[in-house]
Amino acid sequence: MIFAVWVPLLVPFLAVPAARRLAEALPPRPAAWLLAAATTGLALCSAAALGLLTAAGALRLPFVAALGHLVTPFDAVPGAVALPAACAAGALLALCGIALIRTVRRQTGEVRAARRRLAPATGELAVVRDPGPYAYALPGRPGRIVVTTGMLRALDPAEREALFAHERAHLRARHHLFLAAAELAAHLHPALRSLRAPLEYALERWADEAAARAVGDRRLAARAIGRAALAGRTAAPAPRAVLAAATGPVPRRVAALLDRRPPTAPLRSRGPRLIAAALLACLCASAVSAAEAAADLHGGIETAQGED
Repeated sequence: MIFAVWVPLLVPFLAVPAARRLAEALPPRPAAWLLAAATTGLALCSAAALGLLTAAGALRLPFVAALGHLVTPFDAVPGAVALPAACAAGALLALCGIALIRTVRRQTGEVRAARRRLAPATGELAVVRDPGPYAYALPGRPGRIVVTTGMLRALDPAEREALFAHERAHLRARHHLFLAAAELAAHLHPALRSLRAPLEYALERWADEAAARAVGDRRLAARAIGRAALAGRTAAPAPRAVLAAATGPVPRRVAALLDRRPPTAPLRSRGPRLIAAALLACLCASAVSAAEAAADLHGGIETAQGED
């Protein structure tokens, strides 16, 4: 256990660059799924490793050993390592837990406050009388497309339809859950924080492509996103937990929409295949090491309990 338990804590430093590189080579939708899955998996394995370290040290304390019915000292991890590592891991878990709770409360509060500012739900579209031009997809039951009168005046009717299609794509695919997973995972391991920006970009590109298909004109979708971004530069920001068409690297997104080159299969080339293999190896190593450490801890407990 003493060696396996550290692997999930070190692997993210190798896996995150691989995930970023691979996401750049993939279309938006699979890139978003890849980043969300990698972020969640690495975060869970890291949390499990911290929990195992905390448990291994705690089992050396007399009152915890008594609760576990240990008849001999728990020695699956050397004492010189177990107690300091357990203290550090326990403190990190506590800090992560506090940060997670605070983030959930803040994001939930922001979304509820945004919904309270809207008129009672009469449809998917919620128009706010505000000269500041902004629009975003507000999750909930039902999900709402929030747009101000200022934004409606900034776009022509065709561009409005493209903007609404973009925000509708966010709601239908539940993109806020992807973003929330990345936000929460970032509290469990510092290396995972750098995956939030590429995930947000992939989600916006996913919605851009959905909008282009909905209106049947990529140039129209690109123009709507560009004009919405220019109009919304001085508008009030949306809640952090939601996604908006006018956020992120808009010039890069517009250029991608205007790119007429036929799509390629990135995983057929050698470079992306090697990166995908490396990322998969990192995820497997993290999961297997966490499971092995858990099995070693369980075996050490059974030995200390005098079981065969």
